[in-house]
Amino acid sequence: MTVTLEVADGVGTLRLDRPPMNALDVATQDRLRELAEEATRRDDVRAVVVYGGEKVFAAGADIKEMQAMDHAAMVLRARALQDSFTAVARIPKPVVAAVTGYALGGGCELALCADYRIAGENAKLGQPEILLGLIPGAGGTQRLSRLIGPSKAKDLIFTGRQVKADEALALGLVDRVVPAGEVYEAAHAWAARLAKGPAIALRAAKEAVDTGLETDIETGLAVERNWFAGLFATEDRERGMRSFVEEGPGKAKFL
Repeated sequence: MTVTLEVADGVGTLRLDRPPMNALDVATQDRLRELAEEATRRDDVRAVVVYGGEKVFAAGADIKEMQAMDHAAMVLRARALQDSFTAVARIPKPVVAAVTGYALGGGCELALCADYRIAGENAKLGQPEILLGLIPGAGGTQRLSRLIGPSKAKDLIFTGRQVKADEALALGLVDRVVPAGEVYEAAHAWAARLAKGPAIALRAAKEAVDTGLETDIETGLAVERNWFAGLFATEDRERGMRSFVEEGPGKAKFL
């Protein structure tokens, strides 16, 4: 399998496994969508790590496969390509990308689908599609500009240049940089902490933030308001407030 889902202690690891560079061919894209949808459905998955292995996250699309496609073929494929990445972005649970080595093109776009990105000191990220006479097609023009702002996104997209981990951190493209050998451990620890949190409230927080970024502020506030009130019907809210009153802040257990 080119992508696997391994679950332990509430954390699901979506692992890319297509040596040597985890090129994202059609089969890998489709498998990624299937497993992202599975992670969404499974109650034992409470947080997700997206990981490409110790050496590389994903170096991009399978260019040889794409070269064989004409306009008509890509018209039929482009939506499925985006849908596979959107399935990761729509996982209603905390998602962290553990980025080692290259995360280029589709690899960078996959990292953008996560809620949080931890990169190794050896990471290199970028959107080099312009060097092929193309633009990002798996969400890069949209998610990158929302994350780091339009002018910085345009610089990366227009030039196709790669950025090392320190610059990616300064740009806001990644959120944390750790030694290369500690990337998965750090990402898993981030996910494991949230896997112990209130699942419905975390889902609400993610949906409220993401919806607000995609729409006007009044619609975003309405989503926030409805989720906020609705959480008063959950056991986690009762448990959290009772723990606060009886034991003080930060001691509630939600599992």
